[in-house]
Amino acid sequence: MQFETTLPAEISAISDAVDAVLGLVRNSGRAHGKEFEIEMALREALANAIVHGCQSDPTKYVEFGMDFNDAGGILIVVRDPGPGFDPALVPSPTLAGNLHSEHGRGVFLIHTLMDEVRYERGGTEIHMRKY
Repeated sequence: MQFETTLPAEISAISDAVDAVLGLVRNSGRAHGKEFEIEMALREALANAIVHGCQSDPTKYVEFGMDFNDAGGILIVVRDPGPGFDPALVPSPTLAGNLHSEHGRGVFLIHTLMDEVRYERGGTEIHMRKY
């Protein structure tokens, strides 16, 4: 990884972490013009890890890192110590019965904004790639 860090499971820690990643992305010259997508997906992934994976317990930590690949893409990995989840069971917020649901929007946004998304370690780790 080009950048790795650990942050406490506090929503207030997200902005500084995202700002650091965006600075590296801009300096790398990769994914030019796609900074907004990267920022939003990373914010959602970190928020999900904090709220769902860590149950907003500030004594727990979220780890994440970023790496650049030879094809010019960016890989971001976020992992939490939670029990995990099955992404296939997250209801789509675009379905009529879920339009007003408060759950599933973050996962939907991440999949919409990033070029590749996969989950590992039983859903406690998300891999997001942008080209």
